[in-house]
Amino acid sequence: MSSLANAAPQHRLARFTRHVTAVTPGLLLTAAIAAASIALHALPGAANLSPMLLAIVIGILGHNLIGTPAWAMPGVKLSLRRVLRFAIILLGLQLTTDQLIEVGGEGLAIIAATLLATFGFTTWLGRRLGVERKLAELIAAGTSICGASAIIATNTVTRADDEDVAYGVACVTVFGSAAMITLPLLAAPLGLDARTFGLWTGASIHEIAQVVAAAFQAGPDAGEFGTIAKLSRVAMLAPLVIGLGMLARARLRHAPGSAGHAAPPMPWFVLGFVAMIGVNHLVAIPGGVKSEIVALTTFMLSMALAAMGLETDLRKLAARGLRPALLGLAAALFVASFSLTLIKLTGWHG
Repeated sequence: MSSLANAAPQHRLARFTRHVTAVTPGLLLTAAIAAASIALHALPGAANLSPMLLAIVIGILGHNLIGTPAWAMPGVKLSLRRVLRFAIILLGLQLTTDQLIEVGGEGLAIIAATLLATFGFTTWLGRRLGVERKLAELIAAGTSICGASAIIATNTVTRADDEDVAYGVACVTVFGSAAMITLPLLAAPLGLDARTFGLWTGASIHEIAQVVAAAFQAGPDAGEFGTIAKLSRVAMLAPLVIGLGMLARARLRHAPGSAGHAAPPMPWFVLGFVAMIGVNHLVAIPGGVKSEIVALTTFMLSMALAAMGLETDLRKLAARGLRPALLGLAAALFVASFSLTLIKLTGWHG
């Protein structure tokens, strides 16, 4: 009996060792691409390019020009799953409940209404344009919440192709960058004060970095409030992804011929995201430590996007055509105009 008892731990150790050996090369590859993307982001003139965007571009170029080697695939897939989910959990440490309180009930209502309306409009228009449902959902999530992070989080339940994810990331990057340039030019003609402009940018621009770049052009008060408003919007990622997971499971249960198909997993990792918001509220994390956590989160999200790129075939991406791009443009125009209309109608001034 003792020999059998000793054999079980040895077998588990051997299996673990084989797993580590299999995934390490691919993890190192995605980590190297993430490091390169962060280094490129630090170059003059590249500050407005998200490291996540740069990582997926490098991954796509590598896959389509050279090919993703078979020895890297286990680690690439791990980056797309475990690394991604842990990064989204860490994203919660960038938020506190105090920040949500600072935005106020009316401000949060404007952000939430804009999110729901944008998601609903984008998925509805996607159907009218003939855009495949999964791709439309990814563009809707990226536009209504937080760009690439929302797209890859939503895809844990949407289960779209990697080419759909790449297309969605491209849409939110292009149209979010356009909003980042355009909205500051409209602040004075629209008569927006600093905090009102901050709320508008936080409620409508796609990526956190794009919001920061746009809002601070109207001064530090606008920049700080825009960042807080955007982070409040990011907090709504958790209920949206859980809700989409429940819809996906219900859709599969009622679909004909669905027997034998695995149901989309419930995204329980977003509860970890919510828990980290609570931890950040209760525990005073030193500024230096928080900066390191933000950097680690960006690095891990860039690893996930690098992995996505390493599985993306440009020929399949091109086959999606221009209709999803038109959907991304329409969604960007809707989120900006709808949020501004609510701000004006409510007379919100912070």
